[in-house]
Amino acid sequence: MSALGLAAAVVAVLMLGCWLLSLRWGDASIVDPLWPLLFVAIGWANWIASGSGSGRKLLLIGMVTAWGLRLGVYLAIRKRGEPEDHRYVAMRRKWRPFAWWSLVIVFGLQGLLATVVSLPLQAVLGADGTAALGWLDWVGATVWAVGLTFEAVADRQLRRFRADPANRGKVLDSGLWRYSRHPNYFGDSLVWWGIYLVAASAGAYWTAVGPILMAVLLLRVSGVALLERSIGTRRPAYAAYVAHTSAFVPLPPRRNPPRTR
Repeated sequence: MSALGLAAAVVAVLMLGCWLLSLRWGDASIVDPLWPLLFVAIGWANWIASGSGSGRKLLLIGMVTAWGLRLGVYLAIRKRGEPEDHRYVAMRRKWRPFAWWSLVIVFGLQGLLATVVSLPLQAVLGADGTAALGWLDWVGATVWAVGLTFEAVADRQLRRFRADPANRGKVLDSGLWRYSRHPNYFGDSLVWWGIYLVAASAGAYWTAVGPILMAVLLLRVSGVALLERSIGTRRPAYAAYVAHTSAFVPLPPRRNPPRTR
């Protein structure tokens, strides 16, 4: 079986199982903690199936495993005891019967996206190769480390902010959140560009479609754009925060934001 075929099979099994659990529990948002774990499963399945090891494979499997387990555990803890996410509640009202629609628009679509985003993993971990690590591998590992640090620190700062009842209705504008409205998503994007650079070091330049798709998802689909469509109505102070703070890439706060008409 090809690396792509194996990835698709792994994703199909995990997503089908998660879909069945969502029907039993009446909660489609359990897919969120599974999302990062899909990449861990794809990585390990391809590495085991390839039957060969190398320094680059060891580096890459370590990178995706550390990222996926950290984010998966974080999302699972955040999800524990919470009702279904409002995004899926809205889908449940719009798409009926949602039990069947969710298989396509939630689990099927996310599974397809994960299969494409993981192309850098498939290209390296699913192929034979014993070439030594090069300078581009270490550049990729550095970019990945910076991204993982950004994501983990931003998540920790947000969790502590939300845990304080005095902050209800307020906007987090300190720490990394002073320089970016979504530093966790910025870190996530860097993680995947780091993974891509390791794949590029092995000659898989074409797998850039993976981090590009992840960046589009974070910026235009399920990340920044989706949150900012609703957060302004829930937090009145958010408009001022937007005026002073970069949306994605961390930058110094603007002293004189542009006036709105």
